[in-house]
Amino acid sequence: MTMLVMMRRLLLAAAATLSLAASSANGQQTPPVVTVTTFVFSGHGWGHGVGMGQWGAYGYALHGETYDWILGHYYPGTQLATAPAGTKLRVLLAEGLRRVTVSSDAAFSVLDGQGVRHDLEPGAYSFGPGLRVVSSAGQPPEPLAGPLRFLPGSMPLQIKRHWRGAIEVDVTGSTLQIVNVVGLDAYLRGVVTSEMPHDWPAQALEAQAVAARSYALAAQRPTGLFQLYSDQRDQVYGGIEAETPESDAAIAATLRQVLLWDGNPALTYFSSSTGGRTAALPDLFPDRPPLPYLISVPDPYDTYAPHHSWGPVVLTGAKVSKALKVPGVLDLQPTPATGRARQITIVAGEARTTLPAPRVPWPTDAVPVGGAVALAPGLGGAGARPAPPAPARPSPR
Repeated sequence: MTMLVMMRRLLLAAAATLSLAASSANGQQTPPVVTVTTFVFSGHGWGHGVGMGQWGAYGYALHGETYDWILGHYYPGTQLATAPAGTKLRVLLAEGLRRVTVSSDAAFSVLDGQGVRHDLEPGAYSFGPGLRVVSSAGQPPEPLAGPLRFLPGSMPLQIKRHWRGAIEVDVTGSTLQIVNVVGLDAYLRGVVTSEMPHDWPAQALEAQAVAARSYALAAQRPTGLFQLYSDQRDQVYGGIEAETPESDAAIAATLRQVLLWDGNPALTYFSSSTGGRTAALPDLFPDRPPLPYLISVPDPYDTYAPHHSWGPVVLTGAKVSKALKVPGVLDLQPTPATGRARQITIVAGEARTTLPAPRVPWPTDAVPVGGAVALAPGLGGAGARPAPPAPARPSPR
């Protein structure tokens, strides 16, 4: 996901607090009444709510359901299949950098843009957009033709974190862009427990592994220097430091398994908590074509989620007006009036503005701990990682 976090099943109420208007016995004019508008926000869930609910999957797994059953529930009509061996992904790690340091604890190499391979001793090499690779041992800089592809030796490469596979560094304008070229399941090792707590039931982790693998294949950008983001715009990918034995076991148990729809990888969105029922894709994004497997289904075990229900959160009209950038907001009218809001009509005096609910820039403190109701230009794969902890329920994105 930012997967940007959005309000689930938004309920709104507006209350007016009126000052007491007193009139004197001598008939003096009644003082003006002062009105302060207050909004009370309550809701259910955490995340965009489309596709698999992670807390719901947790509950199904606790109650004995298998990963394939869980996937079939949240993505009805899809079929399990095997992805081709040797699939590689191009994942954006960083962009807009003025300088980068690539290192390894073992000898490694770099392939320059002219296809020439340069052997590098163990250590750290720092450089900027001029691609003058500098050794930590103080060797003279050697300008190289870009883009550069760093290839690991017997130890992984490091740029802050450690990464499996190769790392490409390219110049875009006057800054550097960093892309990890990595095998599909090696990528998943850094995703699964970045998206779901590692000590959740094995069947939930296996469902997460298949959903993350399917999403990675379905969401790849067909053109450009990279295919996937490494954050909530797609899926959170934390590299080797994010790997756990539990996630590795889930990936191995579902080796190369993906969900297909009509012969193609399914776009398997998932989010933390659905509030008790998943959203169909058009519920949140009416301008997007529906997908037959992203429909609304019951999610009864979402009750395990710390934010299955939240609120009431009370905000002044002034704070709401500031967040919405609309002076004098008097009312917020959801459509439909109950259930999951698809549209919000903002009433300010005689003016009325109607927006799709996911694109309303809600005040960030309208949602409890760690959440934010925010302007959402699109839908990421992950949405929100299971929300902050409840005792005896693994917590963390």
